[in-house]
Amino acid sequence: MINRIKELETAAATAIAAADTEKAVEDVRVQYLGKKGELTAVLKLMGGLSAEERPVIGASVNALREKLESELAGKKAALKDAGIDERLATETLDVTIPGRRGRKGGRGRRHPLNVVMDEMCRIFRDMGYSVVYGPEVEETKYVFDMLNTFEGHPARDVGDTFYVRENAGDSDTAAATAEATEPTKTVLRTQTSSVQIRTMLENSPPLAIISPGRVYRVDEADRTHSPIFHQCEGLIVGENITFADLKGTLTEFFRRMYGEAVKLRFRPHHFPYTEPSAEVDLSCFKCGGNSNGGNNSNNNSDSTCPFCHGEGWLELLGSGFVHPQVLRNCNIDPDKYTGFAFGIGIERLTLMRYEIDDIRLLYDNNLKFLQQQALRA
Repeated sequence: MINRIKELETAAATAIAAADTEKAVEDVRVQYLGKKGELTAVLKLMGGLSAEERPVIGASVNALREKLESELAGKKAALKDAGIDERLATETLDVTIPGRRGRKGGRGRRHPLNVVMDEMCRIFRDMGYSVVYGPEVEETKYVFDMLNTFEGHPARDVGDTFYVRENAGDSDTAAATAEATEPTKTVLRTQTSSVQIRTMLENSPPLAIISPGRVYRVDEADRTHSPIFHQCEGLIVGENITFADLKGTLTEFFRRMYGEAVKLRFRPHHFPYTEPSAEVDLSCFKCGGNSNGGNNSNNNSDSTCPFCHGEGWLELLGSGFVHPQVLRNCNIDPDKYTGFAFGIGIERLTLMRYEIDDIRLLYDNNLKFLQQQALRA
């Protein structure tokens, strides 16, 4: 039996050396190590051996199996490396050949939302603003508390806000009467004002930033609402900032976005984090502020402007002077510094820019629709 094992060792070594392809190596493995292989056949004969011979023959067979497995793996790896070397030596790639053109319309273009967002950032950068980003999953103290929107405020209702989790603070387990620390509540931010709070906490005035990004609110998706949308908030804090600066900033922005003829209208409003506060309307750039689509001689319903619906104004954004308590919350002296803030819905500007009447079209990923809008950009 020992002689048979030595014969198999010699024959297998010769076969492995002669194998010149990975398939040939696999054939050798099956011939000697497979279920019906030569070495397996030797193991089947061990039942007729004496008790003294079995351990010796078994050890010899196992040693040969391990040796052949190692040699087969080495030969297979060597052949693979040799194949790669051969391909590197014989195959060439001419990097100067022009690339193949894709199918018509297959070249990527920027999404309408990104086009408008990029233009917004460019305009505000030209006006001296910095673009600042922050986390979308945020603590409620940055989204609500420090913006004068405390517990019990309607904006914090679970029906309006996506709460992510509540992490209870550590408690003193050694004392039965010890109370847990205040839980830290986490939400998907409802506005990018949280970025303004973080910026004021980390920097001293003067400040001039915008903070574009995604926000989340529990809204049913329809023509004008979406649970996920984009917002750009602006903030200036410094000395001698007035409401006139707010009006001038927004007027300049919308003139660059929609043309020199546009006008703004400020209406009194209330926001917990600004005082005074104002809603801002834009004169309809489609009909020029006329109530009949730009045709003063015809007042029938067919000529009513599809954008302002005959109102002559488009409701755009909220704005106001930063509330003194918000400044105090961020360790800024409201007796020395003042500032203004505003928030613009980027989807609304995009719908106006591209004359789209349904916000859902921006998210449906309809390639034909997006290609049409790209041609209008």
